Amino acid sequence: MSENNSSGTDKLNADQQQQLLFMMLIQQHEQIAMMGLGKIKNPAIDKIDRDLKAAKFAIDTLVTLEKFTEGNLPKELSGFLKHTLTTLRLNYADEKKKVSSSPPDKNNSTTDAEN
Repeated sequence: MSENNSSGTDKLNADQQQQLLFMMLIQQHEQIAMMGLGKIKNPAIDKIDRDLKAAKFAIDTLVTLEKFTEGNLPKELSGFLKHTLTTLRLNYADEKKKVSSSPPDKNNSTTDAEN
């Protein structure tokens, strides 16, 4: 880190820095899932593109992370992870319902995730 670090992370102790990195990891997977759900724009292609398989993979990755860290996280981080997973699962169920209730469209680029 440079001495001109304006992010403020240099003022955090080692535990706080690790917690911040863990939160950033959760947020990265959340953004990947939200892109796959078609909720936010994919910056790589500069458009909204729904890919439920990719969204499910990101959600499943967070579920695995939750299982492997069970009992080892501070209350705040555990709550943040659980809240993120709840939000993603609800959004996934909503998008999955939209796909199953809409007629098949040959021009639709939606990828459906397997359960």
